[in-house]
Amino acid sequence: MTERRYRQQGYQDTGGDKSAKPPAPRPPAPPGGPPLAQRSMSRCAECGARLPPGAGPGGGCPACGTALHACKQCSHFDPGRRFECAQPVPERIADKAAANECPQFALRVTVERDASPGSVRPADARRAFDSLFRKPPG
Repeated sequence: MTERRYRQQGYQDTGGDKSAKPPAPRPPAPPGGPPLAQRSMSRCAECGARLPPGAGPGGGCPACGTALHACKQCSHFDPGRRFECAQPVPERIADKAAANECPQFALRVTVERDASPGSVRPADARRAFDSLFRKPPG
């Protein structure tokens, strides 16, 4: 028998051990911990700037001026789909960054965690790391 070149599990297996169980799902965060703050917001698809809460699709990005009523800003935009849209569209829109009049447009809204700067201090993290490798007094 020749030695296999790749040793990854599943590469050219001939039946082998199928009793391996998938890893158990992670347990949820303990209830005593701090709650994660989340916020819904929109970002510009070109520059990544935060859009104001009342930003309508008729305007442009306050940072770079890109049109907001464009395919790249839409929640249905999917580069892997036909015409790059998750909704059925009658014809392809060539320039995805240009303003258009698509009736199915919905501004993309994402949910982000609020990582406040006071949650973990670098000094605390460094102290915890150093304590892992400290030699016991002896």
